[in-house]
Amino acid sequence: MSFIDTLKTKIGQQKKTIVFPEGGDPRVLTAAAKLANEKLIVPLVLGSNDEIKQAAQEAQLDLSGVRTLDPASYPAADRQAMHDALLKRRKGKNTTEEVDQMLADVSYFATMLVYMGKVDGMVSGAVHSTGDTVRPALQIIKTKPGVKRISGAFIMQKGNQRYVFADCAINIELDAATMAEVAIESAQTAKLFGIDPAVAMLSFSTKGSAKGEMVTKVQEATALVHRQEPDLAVDGELQFDAAIVPAVGKLKAPDSAVAGHANVFVFPSLEAGNIGYKIAQRLGGFTAVGPILQGLNAPIADLSRGASADDIYQVAIITAAQAL
Repeated sequence: MSFIDTLKTKIGQQKKTIVFPEGGDPRVLTAAAKLANEKLIVPLVLGSNDEIKQAAQEAQLDLSGVRTLDPASYPAADRQAMHDALLKRRKGKNTTEEVDQMLADVSYFATMLVYMGKVDGMVSGAVHSTGDTVRPALQIIKTKPGVKRISGAFIMQKGNQRYVFADCAINIELDAATMAEVAIESAQTAKLFGIDPAVAMLSFSTKGSAKGEMVTKVQEATALVHRQEPDLAVDGELQFDAAIVPAVGKLKAPDSAVAGHANVFVFPSLEAGNIGYKIAQRLGGFTAVGPILQGLNAPIADLSRGASADDIYQVAIITAAQAL
């Protein structure tokens, strides 16, 4: 059974409501229709009625189980309540006129539905950029207590093999503290998907085989994780082969509790993480599900603009699971 099938069993019992701001996209509507038909979540699709109807007709979709909402027709009292809540949340950083402009943006509107508890999570990014999705989330939802940065993880699956790769989507450069945060959050993500985390802090060096600031950063990040989460299985710095191949791990890091059998891989930069997951996907034949945004107070998902309807379907299931 895949981890998606496992999550479907969990979320089907609670029927979380997930908002999809990009209702004019046929991929989004296809995913929403499938989720509603399978009674996994309650999809709420945003957009004008004409836009949604036309896209559904073109894709030959039955949206009878999908809730729709046109932000332009949102009741005046509800819009005023949303306006007041956002103005208060921004704590003087925006004027009332600026808040009106923000709520005219469907990404901000959808994020406020999450913030106000009208829905349980949001899936966006099929049309909008990462910035358009993440900016409202950071300004409104904000990070969890003790977490300064969000990060993006992918679940990599092939047959019975299942791994977490992070950060592959958000932070271009990671200092030691951020890398440690990513490691701790990624371990929590692993647990959500039934993975008992063994975290490898990746580098081009294993246990001092090379020197330099990039190596020192990973060593410091590993030490921070040990102090903050002493019961978490984590080690670094490790090269990828030492982290995943038992024979290499035993040779290069014989005293490590992680080397050779890691299943959560924390990359030292976005460049390395993004390249790494795409190599595993395109050459290794792994399915990459995500990115899963980590560290927020509520589940917000940022899709790739190249996402298929099935990608959106799976990410929605993950988002509902995060909301449990």
